[in-house]
Amino acid sequence: MRGSDLDVVVVGGGLAGLACAVHLQRNGLTVRLLEASDAVGGRVRTDAVDGFLLDRGFQVLLTAYPEAKRVLDYGSLDLRAFEPGARVRVDGAFHRVVDPWRRPGQLPATLAAPVGTLGDKLRMARLRHRLLRGASAGNRQGASTTLEALKGEGFTSSMIDRFFRPFFAGVFLENELATSSRFFEFVFRMFAVGDAALPARGMGAIAEQLAARLEPETVETQSAVARVEGGGVVTWTGRRVDARAVVVACDGAASATLLPRLEAPGARSVTCVYYAAEEPPFAEPVLILDGDRAGPVNNLCVPSQVAPGYAPPGAALVSASVIGLPPVGDPQLDVAVRAQLEGWFGSAVRRWQHLRTYRIAHALPVMSGRTNFRDPRVGRGIYVCGDHWEGPSLQSSLRSGRRAAEAVMEDLGAGGARGAAAMPRDRKDDLR
Repeated sequence: MRGSDLDVVVVGGGLAGLACAVHLQRNGLTVRLLEASDAVGGRVRTDAVDGFLLDRGFQVLLTAYPEAKRVLDYGSLDLRAFEPGARVRVDGAFHRVVDPWRRPGQLPATLAAPVGTLGDKLRMARLRHRLLRGASAGNRQGASTTLEALKGEGFTSSMIDRFFRPFFAGVFLENELATSSRFFEFVFRMFAVGDAALPARGMGAIAEQLAARLEPETVETQSAVARVEGGGVVTWTGRRVDARAVVVACDGAASATLLPRLEAPGARSVTCVYYAAEEPPFAEPVLILDGDRAGPVNNLCVPSQVAPGYAPPGAALVSASVIGLPPVGDPQLDVAVRAQLEGWFGSAVRRWQHLRTYRIAHALPVMSGRTNFRDPRVGRGIYVCGDHWEGPSLQSSLRSGRRAAEAVMEDLGAGGARGAAAMPRDRKDDLR
């Protein structure tokens, strides 16, 4: 295929770019996807290290995401679910805080946990009921941030600090709960109606599944783009790729570099430390939260307890997440993490083997209160997609890629009725 024969060149092989390319090819357009690194996936990649599967930062797929259900084949991903809720470390002990609608047998333990008051747990039930009915607690209260919404609901400081703050810090990658209350409500609803799950072969299997749907030779890896010009792009090697349309599907910072008219969004960062253990520190597929907020670890899990393939036989994989980028080197961070976890699990932590530390500076874009569904069109024949364009989630990445494809097809006069049938209309529940 010569460059001039192309309908669309997609810059970036993360989930947004892959979703965009899949939708475009499904509707008959010719596509070339240029990825700067050695493989597709962007921030959703999995590395194989000494028989372990290491996601690039702890991530989960929320199975209730509307776009994920539309686009992904869950059966082929062989999804393995976490227990709903978490175990919270408070005052030297672990306490269960679970969803009693899904695990009614755990209701007594949840009510007895020193994580908030009984009134807080009743408020949680009311909040869940209201959000599942589609009512917006934040909008009703006039709140703009998650913290304001929670205070407006009447939650005590104990409940906010011991549960909501560590739990949603792991989702939003910020400790202040400054993220939009609209996004909080959406995520809360997704946790309530679906599972937090891992693909059996790692989160990178999501990108691999999308890439496998593309025609051979669609994807070019190690093809970094230097400039976006009218009617095509120029790579850092000087090669020009002409196309009728260009879709920039990079992260926010890279998109702003290629398209200077765009404003680079702020970014949330996270550090993930992986260990190999001879035995798992606990036997359940559950998330552990630092309700004492003693740090540096905000949350911890054993992915191999959720999906056994994350570790070789006779071993366990431990994942510890630290919000932000600690101002110390990896050896010093390892010492601090082990000191905290030894207090949780005892001297066995000393025998854990450090596998790898991932410092992810641009893990998520900062979520503002802006309206979603921004127009993908940013210039004549130029389009943008990605989580920085619509919201910091896998849901938004996949949906943004589809919406960019729809805009391209509309402008190029492609797809027609077939495109409309393949791409259902967005609903109110999809707007986060």
